[in-house]
Amino acid sequence: QVQLVESGGGLVQPGGSLRLSCAASGSIFSIYSMGWYRQAPGKQRALVAEVTRGGTTNYVDSVKGRFTISRDNGKNTVYLQMNSLKPEDTAVYYCHGAGTSYWGQGTQVTVSS
Repeated sequence: QVQLVESGGGLVQPGGSLRLSCAASGSIFSIYSMGWYRQAPGKQRALVAEVTRGGTTNYVDSVKGRFTISRDNGKNTVYLQMNSLKPEDTAVYYCHGAGTSYWGQGTQVTVSS
C-alpha cells in the first residue's frame, strides 16, 4: 500500500502562484498515470491534470496555460505548479494514482484578496 501526502497549499492573492507536491511512500513508477484532483465546497471532486509515466500530460480546459503537472519517478513525487491563480481555483487539492485506491489527504488552496 502506497501512501500519498500532499503539501504546498495555502492562501494566495489572485494572480499569485503556488506549487503543490505529492510525496509517495513507495514507488510510483509502476503507476501509469498520476493525477491532481480538486473539490470545491458543494461540488464533486474533479480531475485537474494528469501525467503519465512517460511524461505525457493532460489538463482540464480551465487550467490550461496556467498549471503545469510533472512527476519525478526517482523521488516518487508529483508536482503541480499553479500560476495566475483565480478565486475559482479555490478547493482542496488531492493527489491520486489512476487505477489504484491511493488518495492523499488533500491540501487546501484558497485564492482570495
